[in-house]
Amino acid sequence: MGQVTITIDKREYAITCEDGQEAHIIKLSRILDERARQIAASIGMVNENMKLAMVGLTLADELMDVKNSSATITPEALSQIDNKIASDVNVQTAKITDLIHEIKAL
Repeated sequence: MGQVTITIDKREYAITCEDGQEAHIIKLSRILDERARQIAASIGMVNENMKLAMVGLTLADELMDVKNSSATITPEALSQIDNKIASDVNVQTAKITDLIHEIKAL
């Protein structure tokens, strides 16, 4: 088992995780730390339990928004998004190719 020490709102916690998950846990802890700091900055000092509850509620709210918005995305909409991204990539690739040709011509 892996172990990592994370810091959330200036407090350290030793977390046990599966081997190889340490970097992921640290990344997640940074999200929590940022939220805790934002909450502290916006409402002032609150006890740790209240701050934890508020961090959880804000993240749960965002998760619900993501779930609700992803449920409304149809396969056709995803296909259109994919086509738009592919088109954008092709345009950028052409621009890069043109720049390469210009640089070689110098």
